[in-house]
Amino acid sequence: MAKMIFLFVVCLVLFASINVSANFMDTFLVIGKVYCDTCRCGFETSASKYLPGSRVRIECKNRDTNDLAYTVEGVTNSKGEYKILVNSDRRDEFCDVVLIRSSDPMCAESNTGRDRARVVLTSNNGMVSNTRFANSIGFLSNEPLASCTKILQQYEFSEDQF
Repeated sequence: MAKMIFLFVVCLVLFASINVSANFMDTFLVIGKVYCDTCRCGFETSASKYLPGSRVRIECKNRDTNDLAYTVEGVTNSKGEYKILVNSDRRDEFCDVVLIRSSDPMCAESNTGRDRARVVLTSNNGMVSNTRFANSIGFLSNEPLASCTKILQQYEFSEDQF
């Protein structure tokens, strides 16, 4: 009888540990950065600055209806980086990190095409880690820096291309 109780307790402990690890697999950490495009060229450059205190939101929409199914917000730290915890698997949804508000009034215009970043928030995709890295998203400066012409030459662009 004691052996059966011991076996039952061992099975119960194993089941509980599997259940805990399954819940862990449904939690995701999304990491990314928000920048100011100080040259207004549409992408990050060596002159871009990262924006502390800017607000972002993760929006997940149903694949079939495109209805908003889940949102969670975050704020960037002193390095312009955000870390947002998502506590559930979003396997049947499209999820994007989107800009909400810049912390810099001189750099508050959303950069179309770089104002959102797609993230996959499911453990049913072969990824081992629950950390997801989103592409940087950004705002455009009201006026380009005077040094942008020289910076853009590094990328083999000229000002008249923008």
